[in-house]
Amino acid sequence: MTARYCSLAQQSAPAFAPGLAVERLGALMSGRRMWVNGTVLHYCFLNGESDGSVIALPGSGGTRWVSWVGGEDQREVVRDCFREWRELGIGVSFAEVADRSEAELRIGFQPGDGSWSAVGRDALSAGLNERTMNFGWDLTAPGERATALHEIGHALGMQHEHQSPFAGLHWDDEAVYADLAGPPNHWSRDRTWFNILRKLDPAEVNGSVWDSQSVMEYPFSAGLILEPEQFRGGVHPSGGLSPLDKEFVLGWYPPPEGARPPALVPFRSVPLSLGPGEQVDFTVEPRGTREYTFATFGESDSMVVVFEERDGEPRFLAGHDDGGTPHNATIRVRLVRDRRYFVRVRLYSGWGSGETAVMCW
Repeated sequence: MTARYCSLAQQSAPAFAPGLAVERLGALMSGRRMWVNGTVLHYCFLNGESDGSVIALPGSGGTRWVSWVGGEDQREVVRDCFREWRELGIGVSFAEVADRSEAELRIGFQPGDGSWSAVGRDALSAGLNERTMNFGWDLTAPGERATALHEIGHALGMQHEHQSPFAGLHWDDEAVYADLAGPPNHWSRDRTWFNILRKLDPAEVNGSVWDSQSVMEYPFSAGLILEPEQFRGGVHPSGGLSPLDKEFVLGWYPPPEGARPPALVPFRSVPLSLGPGEQVDFTVEPRGTREYTFATFGESDSMVVVFEERDGEPRFLAGHDDGGTPHNATIRVRLVRDRRYFVRVRLYSGWGSGETAVMCW
């Protein structure tokens, strides 16, 4: 029987300025959707009477309005899967909130719309009353807890494993199209190509080898894969987090260090000795309430994010991503005296010969 599959929304390839060096472009592709380490991702379950949308009814040509609100049993599965990811010791944490305006991740449970998630920071482009994640079937059914682990993997920035160019999968394309066109998925050819047959850029994938046991891998039945020969009988991941899943996510989001980050002092430039994908954090405790500017300098692609500490938790205040542009990241934001702020700088790549630095004033 064909499994139910996660269906990511089709998107255009990112547009970067022409002429970028291969190494620079690869670094941008690799990190463009990843959160800065130390981020607290707030999630909420949409529960309003008007939270819902019209969906198509497969095979009938009709439509109907269906609520996004899920039952408590479904929510508890998702909470438990957030806990499992967090208990790996990663540097990104999760917190449930009731107010959708405080949530980066807004979760619905609409049957008939499939299961899907925005990938990493793509969630920030969704409107306040839009979902960034949906579960389209019963998560309490046998084996379906893996769906929640899978979608949270997307929210962390992970991609579908079977679309890795390192997998070396040779598909029977027409068999795949026919299989996915029928129940329970009812996918168009375009959707099947985008979510299964399309190969990702090597810089986008979760590692340099294919992990057939990844939670980001679909299970496939026999007759869809022609090569490698050992997978002609199908792919059967365990449904849990594999060792390579854990290695990848801990690589991007290493455990937080216990010591408080060093102070970023106004008008004092701090050199950044970072490699591609690395991050440095600073603490700012302003002596006066006013507008401050934070900026990077040098020939580099970087992301700068400012958080304000509230009730012991860093809350997003402002951010700027200068990746792929000739400009440097610059943020102007009002800081309040006697409050504590954190500045996190993640480097995509340093593509020039000069030194990269950060400063505030």
